[in-house]
Amino acid sequence: MPEVEIKSNDTEMKIDPARAKVLVENLTGIKSRVQAANKSGHDVRLIAVSKLKPLNDILALHRAPQTHLDFGENYLQELQQKAGLYNSMNEFKSSQPIRWHFIGALQTNKCKPLARDIPNLFCVSSVDSVKKATELERGRGESDFKEQKLNIHVQVNTSGEESKSGVEPGAATIELCKHVRDECPHLNLLGLMTIGAIARSVQSTEAVNEDFEALVKVREEVGKELGLDRLELSMGMSADFEAAIKQGSTEVRVGSEIFGERPQRKDAKVKEEVEEGKA
Repeated sequence: MPEVEIKSNDTEMKIDPARAKVLVENLTGIKSRVQAANKSGHDVRLIAVSKLKPLNDILALHRAPQTHLDFGENYLQELQQKAGLYNSMNEFKSSQPIRWHFIGALQTNKCKPLARDIPNLFCVSSVDSVKKATELERGRGESDFKEQKLNIHVQVNTSGEESKSGVEPGAATIELCKHVRDECPHLNLLGLMTIGAIARSVQSTEAVNEDFEALVKVREEVGKELGLDRLELSMGMSADFEAAIKQGSTEVRVGSEIFGERPQRKDAKVKEEVEEGKA
């Protein structure tokens, strides 16, 4: 079986069918687990974390009949390259486009170009300061697509670990959410995000994760103070997404269980070269 070719004016992207088959099977398995965990039947967005994986892999899951839309990236330069390459492909001009999610640690000096330059950027999920929100607002205001508000999640440090990013629960979170709502007209406060402590994440899926429980309470506080009642909860990754869904998560992020082991950053490729005739 020959490899599939996707072409644009200056780009040829080959997808190894054997690799695509594995990826599709992995994604299908994760979707089944999401559905099984979702006893309440609420909407859950699955972000396929594609950092350090080539665009070939992403397209294998995005093209019909899979048409998966949500992909997460951690590094600005890598996201710029992937988004630019994807945007040049005529194959996808008429289809529903990828929704890119920036899920990595957010540096203040990267906020403006992130919000300004990335087409189809759906959400920035790691906003933890007024300064970063303000720089995202400035960038979005200068972009060619400023008429479309940029979604953001405010990251909350529910575990209290110094190694974790995020604003403290309580008054600090409320103030940051208020700033986004009142001072950032080009941003949309989509919800709250947390990354739980590893020890709690590897507990039984039947145990109540204290960090997830804390984020639910923070959402209640923010909603009560600011009159916001539809905030999303982004919590849960490969090790704990099923538990997170049971506790009300509306967005989970899964990477290695879909794409496999990641390469070192220095060895990562935006575009993978597929050998001729490889099946």
